[in-house]
Amino acid sequence: MKMYAGGVLSSALIPLPYNQIIPMTGESVEMSDKEVILTPEGLKKLEEELETLKSVKRREVAERIKVAIGYGDISENSEYEDAKNEQAFIEGRIITLEKMLRNARIINSDEIDTDAVSVGATVIVEDLEFGDITEYTIVGTAESNPLQNKISNESPVGKAILGKKKGTVVDVSVPAGVIQYKIVDIKKL
Repeated sequence: MKMYAGGVLSSALIPLPYNQIIPMTGESVEMSDKEVILTPEGLKKLEEELETLKSVKRREVAERIKVAIGYGDISENSEYEDAKNEQAFIEGRIITLEKMLRNARIINSDEIDTDAVSVGATVIVEDLEFGDITEYTIVGTAESNPLQNKISNESPVGKAILGKKKGTVVDVSVPAGVIQYKIVDIKKL
């Protein structure tokens, strides 16, 4: 049996080795030894997700499989197939989370440099074209969430401002062109 992207078993998906994930960009990434940068908050969220998957979701999907088997012939049983696919996804996510946590490097607030932008810092930038002020927290890829203004150190904005000092103007290449940001302030978490 092969593990597929997202942990789902399906002939429509591309098979991957068990230790690879597909990030939003679409390319596979080796997870075995890659350092995962996390804030204490990010670590807590991943640990909680792992605990929920192991203690709650595994039991729920096992019960769904048991019920589906009770319907009889599993060869054309969509409830059984759905539950097995969900089980594969859950197990794949558990493997991914365990590897991430094993390779985690926690950024504590005392490590954050406010002289220059670093992972864990909260940065206030001004869009020089429109005058918009935005506050970003620079985090590792594993806990980035653009909707909460938590951006990855590997994102276009993150890469452009990392290591820069207050008052510096940076050019950020985005699909729509180039945005100029001025770093207004750098704070700890």
